[in-house]
Amino acid sequence: MLMVCTVMLLVFYSGHCITAGHHRLWTHKSYKAKLPLRIFYMIGSCIAGQNDIYTWVRDHRMHHKYVDTDADPHNIQRGFFFAHMGWLMCKKHPDVTEKGNTVDMSDVLADPVVQFQRRYYKRLVVLFSLIIPTLIGVYGLGESVHVSFCTLAMGRYMLVLHGTWTVNSLAHYIGYQPFDRTQEARDNLFVSFFAMGEGWHNYHHVFPWDYSTSELGYYYNYSKVFIDLMAKIGQAYDLRTATLAQMNRWKNTKGDGKERWYTVSKPQHKD
Repeated sequence: MLMVCTVMLLVFYSGHCITAGHHRLWTHKSYKAKLPLRIFYMIGSCIAGQNDIYTWVRDHRMHHKYVDTDADPHNIQRGFFFAHMGWLMCKKHPDVTEKGNTVDMSDVLADPVVQFQRRYYKRLVVLFSLIIPTLIGVYGLGESVHVSFCTLAMGRYMLVLHGTWTVNSLAHYIGYQPFDRTQEARDNLFVSFFAMGEGWHNYHHVFPWDYSTSELGYYYNYSKVFIDLMAKIGQAYDLRTATLAQMNRWKNTKGDGKERWYTVSKPQHKD
């Protein structure tokens, strides 16, 4: 039981550093974070091992700018498996390479935390993603090196990867389109549960600069809970959100108009 709790703690920490850090902070600049919080995110990013912050942000900005086209790194039009993990197993489409060079990354490179991680990334990942979790199992939980490595390092790594990948695949494949039915991004409760609030993806593609990535408040949105907590202690600030008027305008003009099968709370945003 203690091993399971430790795995989930590491999953939760590293996963949040992808959703709240890589995604909402560095990619979309939906809020600002002070240095201690950015360092906290950077360490968790190394545990997650999903490429350095700079590379992750560049790919995700490409995804939003060229969604559902050949310049989208994980284009759902090429199939579910490709969007989930196949895009990392094959050569990039020429459009991804060509247009990727046009993405403005100057704001990300200006962050000394990103610079440090990018410079020492491979060594940091080996230390934080493989060595330290294994040592926690051996010296903290009394497990063998083999069990600790397979569970706390590789098992945990696999869980976080697939949680993130469901946003690229399942949240572009199954779900509702309450804000924009003209593109493939969808709101998916299952994805939100496993990706810590990232499954309200149709909303997110319409309002990528909203730090909550959802109009539903804390409903299956653990990363919003964390960001709001950081705001209360002064580590996060300038949180950006969409208004009800903006949301209703999109819903009434481009939304699919379908009722969700699951119960949701009323929109938490204000005019």
